[in-house]
Amino acid sequence: MNDLEELAALLAKPEPSAETAARSRSRLHGRTRGRARRRIGWLAPATALAAAAAVTAVVVSTGATTTGGTVAVTATTAGASASAREILLVAAASAARTPQGSGTYWHVKREWLNMDVPPIESWTGRDGKRWSKNQPEDPPGAVVRDQASWFMLKGAKASFEDLESLPTDPEALKAWIAERKGRESDMSLSEQRDEPVYPLIALITELPVPSKVRSAAFQALAALPGVQNAGAVEGGQELRISDPDGHREIKLVIDPETSRVTRTNLLLGDDGSLGMSKGLISVTTDWTDQVPQ
Repeated sequence: MNDLEELAALLAKPEPSAETAARSRSRLHGRTRGRARRRIGWLAPATALAAAAAVTAVVVSTGATTTGGTVAVTATTAGASASAREILLVAAASAARTPQGSGTYWHVKREWLNMDVPPIESWTGRDGKRWSKNQPEDPPGAVVRDQASWFMLKGAKASFEDLESLPTDPEALKAWIAERKGRESDMSLSEQRDEPVYPLIALITELPVPSKVRSAAFQALAALPGVQNAGAVEGGQELRISDPDGHREIKLVIDPETSRVTRTNLLLGDDGSLGMSKGLISVTTDWTDQVPQ
């Protein structure tokens, strides 16, 4: 068994309890259309993003750990807790070997747990059209054509082609993010300072980027100071990132075996919106040929 296999075994997820499984079947904690650009709001049931007086800023320093183009992972001793860095590097290795998905639409589904309300969904087609469902101002259950037909990254529009051409080396990806200039009104304070934490999180959560780009983003996040592993939870390993501006601590639940962020309290929408929830948000993304319904 190599180092990566040892670490993957260490991170194996426990079977959820009956209570946890029942709770996970509860549905949405709230709704938000999320068109308030880069303003942070607290997400609550049946409400849109509430504009807050300040924008979350996270001070970061990133880097990559690679050896000959392969993610370097140091296994922990048996029975010890894996560090956040190791979890992110396992996720990076998993992403690098994941086949690239394909389909007509990029589908995003968001669910707030413990509330019996429908999930918010969006479908973005390669033809530049987007549909959404269960946004607050839309008829319940109706699929509605969305006027915004592009993605947002660091305050600037991004097409499928832009995202697919992103650097696959973590250092080059960080440099690309630093050089990218969007509108200040559409960026968080940390993005205005060219700090990459929000763009990197967006790349591993909701944006349709190639597997190797996601791998590079995980590697860059692995070098963040102050990222801690809170332990195994339903859906993977919970990582926490402190917010020096005093807002709610960022939480990411990552399944390192599938390289997916399964839940988070920080919602970085593919349209550039930003919001935080008091509870965890379930996020599912996939390519599909099924028409929006």
